[in-house]
Amino acid sequence: MDKRIIIGSDHAAFELKEKIKEQLAGLGYEVEDAGTYSTDSVNYADFGKKVAKAVSDGTYGRGILLCGTGLGMSMQANRFKGVRAALCSDIFSVRMSRQHNDANILVMGGRVVGDILAFELVREWLDTPFEGGRHLDRIRSLDEIG
Repeated sequence: MDKRIIIGSDHAAFELKEKIKEQLAGLGYEVEDAGTYSTDSVNYADFGKKVAKAVSDGTYGRGILLCGTGLGMSMQANRFKGVRAALCSDIFSVRMSRQHNDANILVMGGRVVGDILAFELVREWLDTPFEGGRHLDRIRSLDEIG
């Protein structure tokens, strides 16, 4: 299992990103921080592009993106070929995003989920395997549509 992951956020989710980085390091992950590096106002798309490009080109197998609601980051990330970014705020959605959709980027809203829930979502997302089977053809078709 690849223990490298890339993470990025905008200013609205900066503090949550920093806490998740600590959690990931505690789980033995090598974390690449794509920014932002403070709570100063920034354009979320700049950081969404960095993470999505790194996952799309295979530099990283997985990434995590955070912004205020998660909506902007998920829209930005899913523009990249091969990226399956899932905006999640509950355990069931996280589990299904991995089992059925092989989500390779987890997106969360820093103003939507609290620290404890975010940690649980990350852990579930990291630990849940893709089921493959009938779901494999479905995710392959995503590249054909886009």
